Amino acid sequence: MHVDLITLYLLAIGTLLASSGLTLWEHRTHPRRSKELRILAAGYATLAIGCAAAAFRRDLPGASGAGLSNFVIVTGYLLILHGVAALNGRQHRVVSIGILFVVALTWVLFGARRQDILWNYASALPIAVASGLTSFELLRSDGFKGLKSRYIAVIVAGVHALFYAFRTFILPWLASMYGHGVLSAAGQLTMYEGVLYSVVLPMTLLTLIREESHGQLLQASQTDYLTGLGNRRWFFEEGSRVLGNVGASRPVSLLAFDLDRFKSINDQYGHETGDKVLKSFGEVARSVVGPEAILCRIGGEEFAALLPDHDDLHAQAVGEAVVRRFAGTVAHRIDGIEIQATVSIGLAQSGRQASTLTELLAAADQALYNAKSLGGNRLELA
Repeated sequence: MHVDLITLYLLAIGTLLASSGLTLWEHRTHPRRSKELRILAAGYATLAIGCAAAAFRRDLPGASGAGLSNFVIVTGYLLILHGVAALNGRQHRVVSIGILFVVALTWVLFGARRQDILWNYASALPIAVASGLTSFELLRSDGFKGLKSRYIAVIVAGVHALFYAFRTFILPWLASMYGHGVLSAAGQLTMYEGVLYSVVLPMTLLTLIREESHGQLLQASQTDYLTGLGNRRWFFEEGSRVLGNVGASRPVSLLAFDLDRFKSINDQYGHETGDKVLKSFGEVARSVVGPEAILCRIGGEEFAALLPDHDDLHAQAVGEAVVRRFAGTVAHRIDGIEIQATVSIGLAQSGRQASTLTELLAAADQALYNAKSLGGNRLELA
């Protein structure tokens, strides 16, 4: 089915305006990304205006219509780049100003004599650059690693950049070889590809932001609000997964922690000071057990750490290091108040004392009670 160029222009304008409206609406439900979404919505709307100007560029005198529409279209792509870069906390302001300056200067100097060459070939180069930078920004984003929609957005922006680079560097050669019929076909192909771009990229970026928000909500539901460690629910989910994966051939140890005489700290210095002691212990424990450990706050002043591939001796060394460092760290001043705080630890190992996480925690708890009955500030084995 043949579709004329004006219909394709109208279709592109409609999809861009729809994408702009959807993105602008979405910013209300994602306040953390409100600024970035508004920038992206402005970029899509600017592209729509540029496409409308391109459809009627011949109604303006000389090269002014082509030059103006190209300038507006490039501005739209640069706004999209700016919105994507803002998602990563970066910006391309200097590069964007430089590109717009070169575009304007090129049309002023050569538009009157080389209008067809500029419109058919050279005008695609800044679009290719802006889209390539957009793809690169998405690719190097640290905050969106692991999100599947990021790779789709990288591919869409990257293919768009390659397509417009083709228009700049390959299409002139094809036109000279096969005549101007190639230009007409390239024009229609550009509009088809532009319509796909105006639908797929905005929807993919919206999906990316929704995935990010979902991940943050999931993380919040698994995190203890005070210490930033995992919570009890997360500990049992992750711990059961780890025990199921390692099997009986590899050792897994569990450390159960309980801060000594913590109630007296709360009673004497207040709950705010007690909270700072809990945070301090969380920082000490995390620094000692390492990133591979499943560390959580069970509740109150109770914590637990599951240590994959740690036998009794290795886990005991880790636990005793926590005892020493915490006693040395919190025998310090908090808001000018010197506080003595220590921790008791119970150690149990899978296989020998228990086979499930619940049994392992119970065995470690029993060892913990033994440590506390012996005066605390120590580690005992199950």
